[in-house]
Amino acid sequence: MEESGKKHFVLVHGICQGAWCWYKLVTLLRSAGHRVTAVDLGAAGVDPQRLDELRSMDDYARPLFHAIASLPPHQKPVLVGHSFGGASVSLAMEKFPDKISVAVFVTAVMPSTTVAMAALADEFFEAHPPEAYLDSKVTISADPQNPSSRMRTCRTDCISSARPRNAYKDLTLGTLLVRPGSWFLGDLLRDGIVTEEKYGSVRRAFIVCKEDLAMTEGFQRWMIQASPGAQVAEIEGADHMVMLSKPAALCKLLLDIAARY
Repeated sequence: MEESGKKHFVLVHGICQGAWCWYKLVTLLRSAGHRVTAVDLGAAGVDPQRLDELRSMDDYARPLFHAIASLPPHQKPVLVGHSFGGASVSLAMEKFPDKISVAVFVTAVMPSTTVAMAALADEFFEAHPPEAYLDSKVTISADPQNPSSRMRTCRTDCISSARPRNAYKDLTLGTLLVRPGSWFLGDLLRDGIVTEEKYGSVRRAFIVCKEDLAMTEGFQRWMIQASPGAQVAEIEGADHMVMLSKPAALCKLLLDIAARY
């Protein structure tokens, strides 16, 4: 059994990022005596795969699936997803509902079992006009055998939305380490991606970042309303890359949430 009071946090990054973006939070959580696994998803971070080698959202999330499946039965981690990482977290909840103590969505995609993902996507694009992503490069896959990744996005400046608050060195780090990513819309928009029986049985929490420009507070609140039942907390003055701009506040909230379970 894990030592009393000590938790295992599994951290899942957003699109175009990697495990590297959690470096401040990993340090804080480990300094507090907890175990931390920061996952590189497929073709992200230092994962050796290329994006065009991934054929599905499951391929992209497979490193997370492997990390959870390899844990001993008595270890139920706190699963933390940021931004688009919430989609991978949700698939893991659907796949391993009995192996997760609580799933925490940090200004992250949080699906609903009653509202279609297509509606969530429509709401997102309505709430975020194209000019909000002027630092992004969007391309179309030329591979007709891989329609699930026809829409690819590479945030050339993955933390630009946080620029007023993040240190310049974090901006430099991000621009050096981003890799192309995909939304895998062909997979995500299919019916029944999550179910009440499995995904809905896992306890959830949502951390609202109130000054997020990449995923606005209004859209975060819309997801919470569409998928009720999550414990809700918020961080004042937090931008999208909260793990870089407000790591201590995020760490405190995660420890508070983990203590409840």
